[in-house]
Amino acid sequence: MNRIRIVIASSLMLATSLLTATVSAADGVEVSHLGVNNTLVRITGAGKYLLLPVQESNDDAKVSILADGKIEKTINVRLAKNKVDYFVPFDLAPYRGHDILLNIVTTQNRSNIREAKDDACWKNLTLADTFDTTNREKYRPVYHHTPLYGWMNDPNGMFYKDGRWHLYYQWNPYGSKWQNMTWGHSSSADLVRWEHHPAAIEANGLGTVFSGSSVVDSANTAGFGSDAVVALYTSADVSQTQSLAHSSDGGMTFEIYPGNPILTLESEARDPNMFWDADNGRWVLSLAHALDHEMLFFTSPDLKEWTLQGSFGKGIGAQDGVWECPDLFRLKVDGSGEEKWVLVCNINPGGPFGGSATQYFTGDFDGKTFIADTDAEGVIPTKWMDYGKDHYATVSWSDAPYNRRVLIGWMSNWQYAGEVPTMQYRSANTLPREAGLFRAPDGQLYLSSEPVAELAALRDKPSVSVRNKTAGGNGRIFPLPQSNGGACEIILGLDSRKADSVNVRISNKAGESVILRYDTKAHTLSFDRRSSGITDFSQDFPTVTSAPTFETDGKLSLRIFIDRSSIEVFGNGGKTVMTNLVFPTEPYSSVSVTANGGNARIENLKIYPIKEL
Repeated sequence: MNRIRIVIASSLMLATSLLTATVSAADGVEVSHLGVNNTLVRITGAGKYLLLPVQESNDDAKVSILADGKIEKTINVRLAKNKVDYFVPFDLAPYRGHDILLNIVTTQNRSNIREAKDDACWKNLTLADTFDTTNREKYRPVYHHTPLYGWMNDPNGMFYKDGRWHLYYQWNPYGSKWQNMTWGHSSSADLVRWEHHPAAIEANGLGTVFSGSSVVDSANTAGFGSDAVVALYTSADVSQTQSLAHSSDGGMTFEIYPGNPILTLESEARDPNMFWDADNGRWVLSLAHALDHEMLFFTSPDLKEWTLQGSFGKGIGAQDGVWECPDLFRLKVDGSGEEKWVLVCNINPGGPFGGSATQYFTGDFDGKTFIADTDAEGVIPTKWMDYGKDHYATVSWSDAPYNRRVLIGWMSNWQYAGEVPTMQYRSANTLPREAGLFRAPDGQLYLSSEPVAELAALRDKPSVSVRNKTAGGNGRIFPLPQSNGGACEIILGLDSRKADSVNVRISNKAGESVILRYDTKAHTLSFDRRSSGITDFSQDFPTVTSAPTFETDGKLSLRIFIDRSSIEVFGNGGKTVMTNLVFPTEPYSSVSVTANGGNARIENLKIYPIKEL
């Protein structure tokens, strides 16, 4: 290690009175303290990455990166004060051959430079040619998409092209708390196995990169070339504006449009979502007018010039939180030739069980105006896509083959997303889901979301397979697989017969459990995770959620997907859906079925271990 000579100006002396001190730093890293809150770090050695030491309990430090004296970018990092929780890499490769200097401003409460220089970050700055992303997390999912490291929230910019499903997401490359919003990027050939790619769109002078959407411009309406991928996203700084970028290499890299921003408003608006309106021969854009609790609709011939056409939402549906992440698409109603439009509106807070959630409306859209369906009393009902706590920012892929409407969401809740017991990464996506429309016994149209067919490839040979078993008060108990951290899929068909309720209990040897309760009289399915494992990181986490089952015959078919830190429940072909995080201290090891008020029947049960990916 080099010994770096530091000149310190004492706050108790005249400016001409100087002290000297030394600190340890990695080879090739020079550290100079200018004040209690300002430090310069000069890179003099070789290495692809500068590894930045992070302590999550700290406030952000502002880090400006200068190349040859010119500011290239500014990031925010929770630099370690008295311990290092983990490291994050800053990629030095783009600046090779240049003089690289980091101007760091911290908010640490230090009385003098001698104290400030002792912060853990300065001794642990490291140059390296590699960054180890090997999983070190007990709760990292086996078969859900996660970032290799860092914070993730909303999925955005998703499109399908040339046999690959491209998934972009809100990403912080410099820590596992929300900050430095960037479009991370992964892609998949089968919606099961995901390949990670470098960041796609990064912050610039207009701000960080919030959510948006991408389309394949097959007719070259924007002038970037046939089949160019065009992305719209929100540039977020003091104000929120809408920006455009395009890709000529299938979405791997994007060129920022020099005419940005292409759309500005006098009030907060974000998360542009666009599609080609074949009926009217133009593009349609939905934009969340967040604080006004409405969605705005624009049209354009070329993805650059947009005209406001209408709005929807003021005073309608859930209004307790900001409206975000819209999506607008058309679906056929199951069992009929009828088509209806679905407007997805994510809201935070204001979900049915607190925090963030995804509401939607069915109705008609003429290219300018959305008119929502009403119930028998003429009221526009509030409908929820998922009745769990951990399903938000749900949007769909554009240009999906065979007119499929495939959705994916962020599997967390803004009430506690930054406090869940992981650190190398935070947050996963839900399983991809196929959207449909069905008419319920009340005469209303509802959105179904069923696991995509590709997920069947995850199944290994069933470890349990039974049919026609009676379940009474004593219950039936079946073992769960223990490989892959207990990751498995359960298929369970129930006939409640004369029972008042049927309980499905998923538990482990530590006494932790999740209870699914099918109330045959109320026609509901509830999910109780109050004793599911670690729950004390947030008062909002221990909870019971409940969903309508939309059945009238006392029968319920369930698909239950268990991963290391989540359970997703799909009932009766995706008509009933609940997504909830769980953090058991050890994998769940058994599932039991009991009935109250009479016997029920297990018509079929299969338990599939999940294969190694």
